[in-house]
Parts: sequence; structure tokens; C-alpha cells
Amino acid sequence: MENIHLAAEDEDDLYSGYNDYNPTFDSEELDNDVGFQQAVKTSHGRRPPMTAKFPGTAIGARPMATSYGVQSSQGGRLLKARAQMNSSMGRPMTGAVQDGAARPMTAVRAAGYTSTLARGSTFDPLGQSKGPAPPLEAKIEDSPEEKIKILEKKVNDLIEESCMAYSRGDLQLSLEKAKEAGRKERALVRQREQTGTADHINLDLTYSVLFNLANQYANNDMYQEALNTYSVIVKNKMFNNAGRLKVNMANIYFKQKNYPKAIKFYRMALDQISNVHKEMRIKIMQNIGVVFIKMGQYSDAITSFEHIMSESPNIKSGFNLILCYYAIGDRERMKKSFQKLISVPLGIDDDDKYIAANDDSHTNMVIEAIKNDQLHQMERDRKGLAEKYIMTAAKLIAPAIEGSFAAGFDWCVDMVKGSQYVELANDLEINKAITYLRQRDFNQAVETLKTFEKKDSRVKSAAATNLSFLYFLEKDFDQADRYADMAMSADRYNPAALINKGNTVFEKQDYEKAAEFYKEALRNDSSCTEGLYNLGLTYKKLGRLDEALDCFLKLHAILRNCAQVMFQLANLYEMLEDPHQAIDWLMQLISVTPTDPQVLAKLGELYDNEGDKSQAFQYYYESFRYFPSNIDVIEWLGAYYIDTQFCEKAIQYFERATLIQPTQVKWQLMVASCYRRSGNYQKALDTYKDIHRKFPENVECLRFLVRLCTDMGMKEVQEYATRLKKVEKMKEIREQRVKSGRESSARGRREGSAGSDSSHSGHGTSTRSERLSAKLRALPGSNEPYEASAQRDIDASYVDPLGPQMERPKTAAKKRIEEDEFADEELGDDLLPE
Repeated sequence: MENIHLAAEDEDDLYSGYNDYNPTFDSEELDNDVGFQQAVKTSHGRRPPMTAKFPGTAIGARPMATSYGVQSSQGGRLLKARAQMNSSMGRPMTGAVQDGAARPMTAVRAAGYTSTLARGSTFDPLGQSKGPAPPLEAKIEDSPEEKIKILEKKVNDLIEESCMAYSRGDLQLSLEKAKEAGRKERALVRQREQTGTADHINLDLTYSVLFNLANQYANNDMYQEALNTYSVIVKNKMFNNAGRLKVNMANIYFKQKNYPKAIKFYRMALDQISNVHKEMRIKIMQNIGVVFIKMGQYSDAITSFEHIMSESPNIKSGFNLILCYYAIGDRERMKKSFQKLISVPLGIDDDDKYIAANDDSHTNMVIEAIKNDQLHQMERDRKGLAEKYIMTAAKLIAPAIEGSFAAGFDWCVDMVKGSQYVELANDLEINKAITYLRQRDFNQAVETLKTFEKKDSRVKSAAATNLSFLYFLEKDFDQADRYADMAMSADRYNPAALINKGNTVFEKQDYEKAAEFYKEALRNDSSCTEGLYNLGLTYKKLGRLDEALDCFLKLHAILRNCAQVMFQLANLYEMLEDPHQAIDWLMQLISVTPTDPQVLAKLGELYDNEGDKSQAFQYYYESFRYFPSNIDVIEWLGAYYIDTQFCEKAIQYFERATLIQPTQVKWQLMVASCYRRSGNYQKALDTYKDIHRKFPENVECLRFLVRLCTDMGMKEVQEYATRLKKVEKMKEIREQRVKSGRESSARGRREGSAGSDSSHSGHGTSTRSERLSAKLRALPGSNEPYEASAQRDIDASYVDPLGPQMERPKTAAKKRIEEDEFADEELGDDLLPE
């Protein structure tokens, strides 16, 4: 209530004072104003500040008083003064201060002045006296716009992570990130719709999410999902130039081998691309031509490629055009297309710019820097690709464009010599010689290669290398050595020439010198696998097994699945008496070549040496299954079945050995012995008789016949006994002759050696047969000698670890007359196998 003012009756009227005016606005008295006149004349000083009762304009709505406190009773003059001031000064001055309050100085706000200047305050337009500025207001995280910005950033980060995962080859992760980006982008759109800012949806972000998702679907071979995503983009008219993505859809149809639809989409994309984008249109037309080739529509493909070669020729299109004409058999157009192919500009500079022309160190430094930069590598790759296409095209059309492939090659060589690929002419000539080799026409190949002997060093070295290789294959080592020297003289840094030279020296058994050539070849080309392999073989011949092992281990690091290298490593470990390592390498080898019978047999041999008969039998049996003509494998399997007392199963292996080596009596003796061991004496007797007919002087066969006939009570026993005595007597005579020959002259020694050879060939023994016979002698039930040279009785005692077996007839024992009936009963049909 203290602030409430009530009007009293004796107070002045509420509207009094509105006619009062400030003498400052009295323009009629300015001539008598000393301060004003002095300021106008001298331009110094300023008028004292005028006071106003209330802030406001000079003609305010409230009562005003002059600085002299005179009530205004001259309202008309005040209005006049206001009109004059408005015309002369634009507006009244408002800077008077009353009671410490300042009127806003709106006219000078832009200059930086304050509008609340207090009485007695200093001039401080920059506000430096107010102290430090207050801290900035923190962003409100909960605001919808801020949430939308954060979500957009997350979507962009997910797209980037998806692309980076694809660049690392992690296709699954890239697809997951792309899907997550799609989910967050849809949540972003819904949030904008809820906040009423759907007009501000970021279409570029939506396009990026969908495009990346479609790409990742395609990369993961999820073609239908990729097509659906691309369709969403293409059908949305709000996306600019989305029609170009039909090229990607066509590529997917091409991968699915849906060629008609691929052509449809390629053409739709071509219609939506203007002629300004010439390169893109050319690439799409090239794709259309490739699809036509896949469909076998060569005429349509020719139309596309001909248009490309006329508008913007390139190497790939030219090569494809040649393929189409080759497919339809058009000789003349093949020639024209080949001429177009070799005239396509590559757009690369000459190699002369990489050669230092003066002694300027700065220039030489720049040349050295750009010799192997990425641009030069790209130029080399482009040139190498062009040469590859030209060489392939020449080899393809040479047999077709002329009557013979030689004439076709000559035409191609003539065309290439007149083009920018003149260096390829010599390579085509060498390919001509190689074609002769494929046709088994070695003479023509040699004649073609000999024409290079007088040409430049590079071509001469290549031709001489091929000639050296050819003569080496023909085992003409002198000529091979000659051309190897010629190749080395033309190009000492040619690793193939050095290897050929080393091979010829290796054949002469000069292993140390051969190793030097192989080492030099490796110094010139560290990736020369032939040199490293041959060096390992050389060290192996020299007995330097550790160094050979190092060579083959290095080679295995380069050629991970090379069967020859693995076998050499296994062989070296076997020579180093490390069978476990040898077995490991052979196991790796059969994982690469599981049907190699030699490797399987080697594994069986190693397991046999280790005493693991079951594993040895498994690998020997696999080897026999893939190659049933290996005598060593057959012998081991037969001996294994005899050792395990399955003589019936051993018969089939020895019968196969008899078919392979019909002149070797030992296999037939094994068959007969197996019949005898299995209790089939009649079959054994028939087999021995058959052997005696083929080899009448075989002592071992006659002994078995005598014993079998004696045990079986047959009349032929005397006949066979007489023959046995004659043969043994002849054998003794031969042995005496050999013994006397050794003590006589050199001639006698030679005759004795011949006699010894004939005697050994008579009964067909060998080191392997002796080893197998020794095995068979140690088997149960073998109570007869298996060697023809045995003259002593054999101990037939045997203790079976599985228990006693059925009593078998002891054919080696002396015949007992009193037990003939019993013996006949034991040999009844019920005891013989069916």
C-alpha cells in the first residue's frame, strides 16, 4: 500500500503539464544562446546536459518541465518548435538525463554504445568493465532436433563401418552393418514424422543407406534381396539419376545367367543416360555385347562392338569383336578386326621419358622417383594387357585366316611389325615354334627357332633357351649344352638358360658345377622354382642332405601343394633316418594325390619297417587296388597272408604275379605251396606237375613232387626220384665246373661266371625270392626246404600262439608202410577244401 498514490482534491489536474516544454527546443532563442553560438563558431566544448522530468520524447504524453522549472503555458509555441526541429534535425534529441535514468539511445545502438548509461559512469563501449562473460548455455540433449542429429550421425557411421568391413573382406559383417544402418534410418524417418518435420527428411542419407544395403546383398550373393532393394531406389521418383542403378540390376541378372533380362535392364539404363556421359554409355554397350556372346547371338554382339570401335575403340572390345568373327568363321573381317585391334591407342607415354638425358641431378632424381610410381605401374599393366590380348588373338586366328597356321602366323607378324607393338613380332615367331612343338613337328620348331640366332640378344636368348630344352629332351646333351651356352652369352641374366646349362652339367655328373649354375639362376630370379628344385636334387646327389632339405622346405613354402616337393621331403627324412617325419610328409602327399599307388606303397613300406603290420597292409592293399601290377606290392601281400595263415587268400596274388612274370618259376612254386599248406594236396600236385612240364630242370619242384607222390602213395614217385637225381648230378657238375673255373685263368673265370649265371637262371632264384623264401620257411607248417641250394633237413616244429591246430600230414617224414590206410583216410575228400 505504500506504493499506491491516491489523488487529492487540492492537487493539480492530472493532465496539467503536458503543454510544458524544454527551452532546448526553443529555436527562436538560439541566436541569444551564448553556448550554442560559441560551439557553432569555435567547434569546441559541448552544451551542458539538459534534464528532463520523464524519459521520453520532447513531445511526450506526460508532463514535462524545463531546466528552470517553469510550467508550460505555451503549448502552441512548443508545437511550432517541434515542427522546426523535425525539419532541421530529423528528430528531437533524447539524451537528457533525469534522476539517474537514461533514455535509450536507439540512434547509436549499432556503434556498440549502451542504452542504459547511468549518471557518472565512464565511457565503455566494449563492456570490458563488466568482467568475464557468462558460460555458454549447454545444449539440451533431450530436444527432438538434437536427437535427430545424433541419429543421423550414427547412420553415417554405420554406413562407413559397412564399407570398411567390405574392404577388409569381411562380407558378413559388412552386411550386418548395412542392415543396422537401414533400421536406424527408418527409425529416424519415423521420428521426423512424429515431430512434424517430415519435410526435412534427408533423402541423400536414405539413398546412401539403400544403395549400400543393395551392394552388400549382392556381395554376399543374396541376389534377390539386392534386386528388391535396387527396385525400391529405382521406383522412388524423389531420387535423382536413380535409373543408372539398373546397370547394377543387369549385372546381377548376368551373374544369375538370366541373359534376356540383363539385356533389358542394360538397355533401360542406356536410355536414361544422356549422350553427355559417353564413357558410361560405351561401357554399358560393351556389357550388352558380352551378354549377346553368352547367348550365342554373335551378329547382335558384332553390332555392339562395331559401334564401340567406331566411337571409342578399346582393347577389350576389339578382342571381343575378333572372337565374334572367329565364331562365325568370317576370315576377312577377322583380319580387319585384328588390324583395328593393333591400332587402338593406349594413351601412355613412351618409355624414353624415364631415361636420364643429362647430368642434372634434380632431373635424374625426379626420373628415379617416377620410374616405379603407381602411374608408371598402371601404364605397364595396361601395355601388358594389350600385348596379352594381341598375342591371344594372333594365336587364335592364325590357323583360320590362311590355309595353314604358318601362313596365318606370318600374316599376323607382318601386321604387328607395322604397328606400335613391333616388339611382339619376335614373340609371335617364338609362339609359332611352340605351336610346331604341340603338333609334334620338332624339325620345323627347331628350324623356326634357329632363325633367331642372328637377331637381337633378348630374342636370341629366348630362342636358344627353347632349343637347348628341346635337345635336352631328345637326350642330345652336346647340342643342349651348345645352345645353353649361346643363350647365356646373349643374356647372362636369363635364369632359364642357366638352368638348362646346369641340367646338361648335371647329366655329366658334375654336381658341384651344376649347383653353381642353379645358384646363379636363383640370384638372378629368386622366384625361380625350377632352379631351387634342381639345386635340392644336386645337394641330394652330393650327400648334403641338410642343405637339400632346406631347399625343398623353401620350395614347399612357395608351392604349397606340389606333390614332387612333398615326396622329396619324405625321401630326405627317410634318408636322415626319421621315419615319423617321412610318414607325416607322405600323409600330406596323399591328401593332394590320394590315388598315387607308389606313394601308398611307400607308406606301407615305412609302416612295415616300423612294425605296424595292420597299417602297412592297409596302404599296400590300397596301392594294389589302384595299380594291381606292382610285383613288390603283390609279393608283400602274398607273404602277409601266408604269415597270418590265410594261404587261400595268398593264392590270388601269386597267380597274378604268375600272369605278370610267366617266366619266373618262383611265383608258380608259391601258388603250389599255398595249395599244399591249405590242405588241397591234389591241386598242389597238379600245380607241381604243370611247373615241371614248364621247367623240367627245377630241383625244388622235383623234390616236392617226390615227397607228395610218396605221401600219397602214387606210382610216379620212382620216375620223379630218378629225374631228381639226374638234375642234382647235373647241378653238381655245374658247380664243380664253376669252382674249377675260378681257380683257372681269366678265361676260365669268365666261363665260370657264365656257367654260374646259367645255373642261377635255371632254377630262377634271385635276391628278392631268397628274401621271400626266408619268410616262407619261418612260417608254420613249412617242413620242406624252399631254396634249391638247401641240403639239410628243416626243423618243422611250430608252436601256435593261438593254440594247437588240426594235425597235418608230415610229408617230410620217412614213409611208414604200416600207416598207409590211416594216411589214406586222412587224405579223404572230406578233409580237402571244396
